[in-house]
Amino acid sequence: MGPHPAVAAIRLAVRRVLHDVLTDVQRSTEADPPHPAHSPHEQAPPPTVLVACSGGADSMALASALAFEAPKLGIRAGGVTVDHGLQPGSDLRAAEVVVRLTALGLTPVESVAVDVGREGGPEAAARDARYAALDAAAERHAAAAVLLGHTRDDQAETVLLGLARGSGIRSLSGMAATSGVAGRYRRPFLHIDRQTARKACMVQSLPVWDDPHNADPAYTRSRLRHEGLPALEKALGKGVVEALARTAQLSRDDADALDTWAAQAEATVRDAAGLLECAKLYALPPAVRRRIVRRAAIEAGAPAGSLFARHIEEVDRLITGWRGQGVINLPGKVVAQRQGGRLVIRQG
Repeated sequence: MGPHPAVAAIRLAVRRVLHDVLTDVQRSTEADPPHPAHSPHEQAPPPTVLVACSGGADSMALASALAFEAPKLGIRAGGVTVDHGLQPGSDLRAAEVVVRLTALGLTPVESVAVDVGREGGPEAAARDARYAALDAAAERHAAAAVLLGHTRDDQAETVLLGLARGSGIRSLSGMAATSGVAGRYRRPFLHIDRQTARKACMVQSLPVWDDPHNADPAYTRSRLRHEGLPALEKALGKGVVEALARTAQLSRDDADALDTWAAQAEATVRDAAGLLECAKLYALPPAVRRRIVRRAAIEAGAPAGSLFARHIEEVDRLITGWRGQGVINLPGKVVAQRQGGRLVIRQG
């Protein structure tokens, strides 16, 4: 008798991602062959894949599937849990997660404590600290990938949050299945709902921890999860989560195509000195033009996470609605102004 359908679903999702990781590792090896000093018969160590695990149902289901699938593919599987220090006893909770991951057969396994700042609000600050810790762990263990347990429900919430911010099609594209430096982060569960992950833990008798922050109305995502999405499903019927997840994929495809167009067009709108020419920018479709403007602002030092649609719209008016406006201040002490028919974006 085969595994429970929920367990089979998460294992299949992880198996597919691990195959992708192995393919990427092989391509990288072929592109960058071993150093001549190494023996040609010297066998390369097996690639390492880490799972980021909070102890919640999603990440525990992911950890169990990784522990089951990785050995069959010759992959070394480990785990990392991040202690944000935001709740009393968080260090003890992290230690429990380490014990659980070790019991699954994962190695190496470690707990990493972080200091969460305040920039961007509590949720953004915690996320930034967590990813910094995961990046460091991946470097420390030379990991080929880090698996994240974001589900289809998380994707739907991310799309709605992006819609509320009004930041354009890229914010509606939600989370990518692969992201980070050299595709470090992989999200196998973006097509799997949260209940499937929880069911997989239940039938395998995996203990899980429900983070009280996930039910705390002080957090925007928590309110959306427990109030916003249920209200939408009540008003529109079932299927809202699936529709939002599909919207994310369609939006990502469109955004990727526009990004490619903008990257190709950018060289054609710069003069010999490399400055952006307003007349040539004006001739481009708005979606392409604004991408070039945004990219120029980021290259000048504006933090991508603090650069919103309203900022880009203000700069865009220097191109499309020029009436002698003065300098426009952008995040990161970056300024934009129009000078002699050129759009100049630089550090102020």
